[in-house]
Amino acid sequence: MSGGDRRPEIGADAAIEALTAGEYLLDVREQHEWDEAHAPGATLIPLSELNDRVDEVPTDRPVLVVCHSGMRSARATDALRGIGVDARNVVGGMLAWRDAGGVVVAGDEHPVSSAD
Repeated sequence: MSGGDRRPEIGADAAIEALTAGEYLLDVREQHEWDEAHAPGATLIPLSELNDRVDEVPTDRPVLVVCHSGMRSARATDALRGIGVDARNVVGGMLAWRDAGGVVVAGDEHPVSSAD
């Protein structure tokens, strides 16, 4: 992509702050990845289901999109932007989220240590 076509991105530090401030975080990983660890307050819609569930994504505010390392979320961000959603890719995904000190919880909502 070039020029005005660049995909909007947000770093993990800024994404953590944005989630704390009430922004919408869309996790596009698969259910088993979510169950292992995810950001509290995130919404899971796997990339493989996004086309069928796109009506669940808000259109009235920015949507931060995250996956494991940033590749799937980049594709989801592009797709959402293509239909008018103000989507932003979380650079580095959940790997960067954890490295930045972001809280993660397991499927049962218990905090997970960064060492896990």
